[in-house]
Amino acid sequence: MKKLFLPAIFLVLGYGFWVSPQFKEISAGVAIFLFGMLSLEEGFKAFTGGVLEKLLKGATNRLWKSLSFGFITTSIMQSSSLVSLVTISFLSAGLIELAQGVGIIFGANIGTTTGAWLVAGLGMKVNISSYAMPILVFGVILMFQANRMLKGAGYILSGLGFLFLGIHHMKEGFEAYRGSIDLVAYAMPGILGVLVFTLIGTLATVVMQSSHATLVLIITALAAGQISYENALALAIGANIGTTITAILGALSANIAGKQLAAAHLIFNVVTAAIAIGLLQPMALLVDSCAQWLGIADDNYMLKLAIFHTLFNLVGVLVMLPWIRHLVRWLKRTLLPRNRRRVAELVAGQEDRRIEPERPRYLKAAVLSYPDTALEAIIREVRHLFDNAFGVMSHGLFLHRSDLLSDKPLQEVVERAGIPKSQVDVDKLYKMQVRAIYSELIAFAARAQTGMSESQMQLLFALKLASRDIVEAVKDVKHLQKNMRVQLQQGTPVMQQQYNNIRIQLGSLLRELSRMRGQGSAEETLLTLARLKREMLKVDILSSGVLDQLIRGDEISESDAASLINDYSYALRVAQNLLAMAEVLFSASSSGAPSVEQAIALDSVDIEQLLQADNIDREGV
Repeated sequence: MKKLFLPAIFLVLGYGFWVSPQFKEISAGVAIFLFGMLSLEEGFKAFTGGVLEKLLKGATNRLWKSLSFGFITTSIMQSSSLVSLVTISFLSAGLIELAQGVGIIFGANIGTTTGAWLVAGLGMKVNISSYAMPILVFGVILMFQANRMLKGAGYILSGLGFLFLGIHHMKEGFEAYRGSIDLVAYAMPGILGVLVFTLIGTLATVVMQSSHATLVLIITALAAGQISYENALALAIGANIGTTITAILGALSANIAGKQLAAAHLIFNVVTAAIAIGLLQPMALLVDSCAQWLGIADDNYMLKLAIFHTLFNLVGVLVMLPWIRHLVRWLKRTLLPRNRRRVAELVAGQEDRRIEPERPRYLKAAVLSYPDTALEAIIREVRHLFDNAFGVMSHGLFLHRSDLLSDKPLQEVVERAGIPKSQVDVDKLYKMQVRAIYSELIAFAARAQTGMSESQMQLLFALKLASRDIVEAVKDVKHLQKNMRVQLQQGTPVMQQQYNNIRIQLGSLLRELSRMRGQGSAEETLLTLARLKREMLKVDILSSGVLDQLIRGDEISESDAASLINDYSYALRVAQNLLAMAEVLFSASSSGAPSVEQAIALDSVDIEQLLQADNIDREGV
């Protein structure tokens, strides 16, 4: 069916061009208008990597700010589609919550009404094609500049020029139809006619993927006398429903949060349309009153249509606003990701019987368009990778994740756990919990590099190294776990104690890393990492002298000594990889700016100075 759709469209258009030059004029106007919107979107993308994303993050922490942001950005960009797609990409990356995204979409619906005012107030009275030409000239000149910002400004100017030019051609085409076609003759009375024209408006917007383009068509047709005022009202309602298709298409490649936002967009527009249809006559009277109060002539149906479009969107927002929290909760309960049994829910030593491996949560195509969202998605995915690896490593050490996340003394936890009775297949847990996320993360990072600044590229490389460190730590735990189980079950008390020491030391490191994640200032994070690096020296049984003492005291055999050297080496590599990962991951920011942790190398001198300063502070207190 999909394969036949495009050829069918071409055949219909070709036939229309052949039989009617007026149809060709209107179609060209629509095409130029849509191309202008694409140019605008491309231009605004040039100002991402900081401006649009940071504005979104800082301007949506309250509901009224989300509404204002949606209204202002849509009014400026004249593209609710772009605002919707950016919002979905940020939601997919986890930068904003669903409630904030819903607020932006509601505000964007009000902002999209400004397009109707501009066209109705200016486009039909002024020869805007005369303004389009110089704008296009300046825009094209700027498009050929090497500077990214100038190139973006060129795309924006070109987009505006094409928008104006498209409106002009649509206006001319409908003017030519004035005497030959009268759509009013096909209108049906009553609610049936309203529903039919609402459906036409919806289909037109779905085809053109732009409610702005549909509204321009409605206003130009109304100005040419091709449709009645009542038809135009119904078409405007349909255009509002049809605009949800862009958000729905954008959500197809997004995660579950993006799909929830698209559903909220659809619910809002359908509810708004139902209210507008049900109250069409009272709202038409209200429009007449508003027009009279504003000094608009009774026969100026174009401006009255703009008033109607604004009113029913405002009414929709006012009706839905008190229900936003309920809507968000309902969407989160209704639209759920596929449930999988996580390794964190397993009892230590229990086999993971899931069929499908764990997949990435944040690596969605929707976030690739903007460098900040792509980088933030990667940061969150590496943290997701660490969370899963945390569970795998805890089971590889014959400990339960809940014990590591608790305040229980690890010595007590290890003694209570006793000798493991069953073999934990760390390799299988790795394949189910880590491997797919890691491989897709590396592939996604390669695709996400386009448009990133130098500092963002540096952070991206560091994040890839951090994810590699996590995977290497899991693999070393796998090697360590095989001999550990044998020694804990069959080894001498001295060997059992040494392997329990490894479990306690690595368990303590995992606990500390879990606690420091996202907590404290940059200096506190740096201090904690410095302390952990010093404590890591205890894991090296050769440097600490413990091995020599055990050998001189005849407490272990030569083969036991070799086992301890090998397995303490695995434990040391696990600790080194985890700390290297923490230096990057726990300070990463999507801006790519170097943080305190990344700017300062933690050599032995730095460690001692920081720890001495910390001890002085503690004694002073």
